[in-house]
Amino acid sequence: MHLNGEPGGDVYRESESEHQLSFVDFYLPFGGSLDGNNRWVRLATLIPWSEFEQEYAEQFASSGQGAPAIRFRTALGAVLIKEKLRITDEETVQQIRENPYLQYFIGLQGFRRESPFEASMMVHFRCRISAGMLSRINERIHEQQMRKSQGPKERQEGKEEDPPIPHRGKLLVDATCTPADIRYPTDIGILNEGREKTESMIDRLHEKFKGVQKKVRSYRRVARKEYLRVVKARKPSRKLIRRGIGKQLRYLRRNLKHIKELAQKAGLSELPRRMYRELLVISEVYRQQEQLYRQKHPHLSGRIVSISQPHVRPIVRGKAGRPTEFGAKISVSVVDGFTFVDRMSWDPYNEAGDLIGQIERYSRRFGYYPESVHADKIYRNRRNLEFCKSHGIRLSGPRLGRPTQEIALRKAQQQLSRQDELDRIPVEGKFGNGKRRYGLDRVMAKLPVTSFSTIAAIVLVMNLEKVARDFLLSFFSIVTFGFIRATERLAKVGKPTVDRALIAA
Repeated sequence: MHLNGEPGGDVYRESESEHQLSFVDFYLPFGGSLDGNNRWVRLATLIPWSEFEQEYAEQFASSGQGAPAIRFRTALGAVLIKEKLRITDEETVQQIRENPYLQYFIGLQGFRRESPFEASMMVHFRCRISAGMLSRINERIHEQQMRKSQGPKERQEGKEEDPPIPHRGKLLVDATCTPADIRYPTDIGILNEGREKTESMIDRLHEKFKGVQKKVRSYRRVARKEYLRVVKARKPSRKLIRRGIGKQLRYLRRNLKHIKELAQKAGLSELPRRMYRELLVISEVYRQQEQLYRQKHPHLSGRIVSISQPHVRPIVRGKAGRPTEFGAKISVSVVDGFTFVDRMSWDPYNEAGDLIGQIERYSRRFGYYPESVHADKIYRNRRNLEFCKSHGIRLSGPRLGRPTQEIALRKAQQQLSRQDELDRIPVEGKFGNGKRRYGLDRVMAKLPVTSFSTIAAIVLVMNLEKVARDFLLSFFSIVTFGFIRATERLAKVGKPTVDRALIAA
């Protein structure tokens, strides 16, 4: 199978062997075989590769022309490797080229010394494998683990003739912000960046008129000094900041006017696509900043905080040290340590509005409602309380109304509230694990679609790690339990027999 396909006009073709070889048959030119207990070999068995192959293939042309596209397993495997190891796209390709276990994980038939694809293909992988597809893969893996953990009787439940299943389990819900990789935005900073970019655009448009007409003045050196006078001040006053913003606005307005005049003569087609996109963003930035500058009480929705990533919005969180974060806001639910992403948005929203939908999705996944829902105080609004009460679900938190006068009952309620807070800790642990270990604290993807795909891939990797860890724990517990039982049986025979049995083992 040819693996060096290029984006655009790709044709999806079947590989030489539709089914992945076992790790025993994986070809190694230097001899030997793969270890079945390797982490990548174990992870490969948990992912339903073939079930999503057709959905991925539908994105490509069927005319039979063009370079063959890269298979779904190769694309998804590369994305998961990058997020699990928390490395760059270039380093991901190098790791795959050097490691036979990684080549087995992405579905190759044998070890190859050349790179399976270019590093630039990683961007196309993240575009093609959307966040929705990754969420469905996540759901499928969870279903597989549920079937393995259920007994034969439990698998037969849920039929129409069976009585309704009572409420079971605990649903943990919360929301967080996944900061994007942007510089901390300030009004004067984004105006200065826009001014510098428009100066480059003026230089580019003027190249066509070199020697014909004199280049317009942009006062870039004076504007740079005015900007540094504000940002280098140890404690700039509000008056100094406002004066600096006003000057940068006037410099930017002059540059935009010159660009418009040059475009009428030369045409905007002289600008590269990236510059044209930035020009549109800078024009909107100027409009927003001028509106904020003129208002007495500045407030604006849809505020652009980054020219390179104009989709990023400020998310007010009110956390210690970080009252405002800049990135996508996500709502998640955690059930038995398994994480589901229920919503992702660049715009700020009230996560309390997602609770009913999260409970309904829990019901569709398991066939019954949760016994209790554990969330913080923001979720305890009237609508959510009425819904939980009507469906027999206990929503964590203190009981509404005045506290009861009965001391024993009041202590029991306080103890229950305390236990609810302890039960809610795992969802905070998932956020901490995702941000400290897997990079949710700084999403490096630049496009909106690739950012969502990266977030969903990180959650999928966290769940795969959880499944693999649970398997090892269950394996060691079974081995330990069997060893203890065998030791107890041998102890009844006598110590010499026990020693001989242990030596033989």
